[in-house]
Amino acid sequence: MAASRRPVQRRLVSCLLTAAACLFPFALPSGTAAAQDTGDLSLAAGTSVGLHNTYNDTAAFPYLAQALDAGTSLVELDTWVDPFTLEWKVSHANPLGNSNNCVDANTAADLYRGGANKDLGSCLDDIRIWLAAHPGHPPIMIKLEMKAGFDATVGLGPTQLDSLVQAHLGSDVYRPADLMAGYPSLDAAARADAWPKRSALAGKVVIEAIPGTFEQNNPFDHLWTDTEYAQHLAALQAAGNLGQAQIFPSVLGAASGDPRTRYSDATLRPWFVVFDGDAHAYVDGGIDTSWYDANHYLLVMTDAQNVDPAISDTAPSQADASARVAQLAAAHASFVSSDWTGLPSVLSEQLPRG
Repeated sequence: MAASRRPVQRRLVSCLLTAAACLFPFALPSGTAAAQDTGDLSLAAGTSVGLHNTYNDTAAFPYLAQALDAGTSLVELDTWVDPFTLEWKVSHANPLGNSNNCVDANTAADLYRGGANKDLGSCLDDIRIWLAAHPGHPPIMIKLEMKAGFDATVGLGPTQLDSLVQAHLGSDVYRPADLMAGYPSLDAAARADAWPKRSALAGKVVIEAIPGTFEQNNPFDHLWTDTEYAQHLAALQAAGNLGQAQIFPSVLGAASGDPRTRYSDATLRPWFVVFDGDAHAYVDGGIDTSWYDANHYLLVMTDAQNVDPAISDTAPSQADASARVAQLAAAHASFVSSDWTGLPSVLSEQLPRG
């Protein structure tokens, strides 16, 4: 086959793997809940649907862009700091290597070709390039699970992560300083519902960072991602440089009441306006999730399938999955996360919250 025909062949293969991308390469699937007009709602007043470990499911999505084509509004990237190569690796279990569906893309066509297994910067490039090719797309949350946390001692701390995000996403990021403008704290801004309308955030990303599984189980790690990044925000604010911060630290784990009380340093609590935890624990555990909605905090509910009665974790019926999303939207979720890779009409849903 002539070299000039190879990009076409790759595009056809990509389309066969992701039908939605072939039929609707620059729009969300038509005739779905995504057609609901939620653009006049603030970011905190709507509910979107995302995928767990988006980068890692190479069987469903050989390319990260195909997950975006499928409609997901939440992309999860598991990130390791590599102290030997001084890189930010993206992998589920290999701390010293990349194992993912990200490529070295420079154009929209590049998103569906070339070798995968690239670093965090390339994954962010893929998202930026895809958004540029899909103007008007609803805002996307990028969820960074910092598997082993930061390592500022080798130059892989919050400052360097901010610089990496800025270099690869630029003005596409909605930052903590953007929310806090004119308010004394992130908490005050959120409670005032200072989040922009969703239409104003079209083509933008919001980044949350959570402590990683390895970090949480490391008995020698006494400074987890959430606390370290909150301290970073406080230091930037004190120096008049909050605009450099690119990420919202997230409180991980469903809990009753205000889970920020776990932070012994009370001055850090107002830096947390994003919360993340298991949907089953929130919905079936007697937790008053209306508190998050009333204060306009963002609430990510994971493992949507486990809410009673449990449904398939990979391939429920479209009706069951859509009903579960509606249930969690009513239960005040901002983002509903699952592994329903084959349901683009559900992944594309944008609903009012509460």
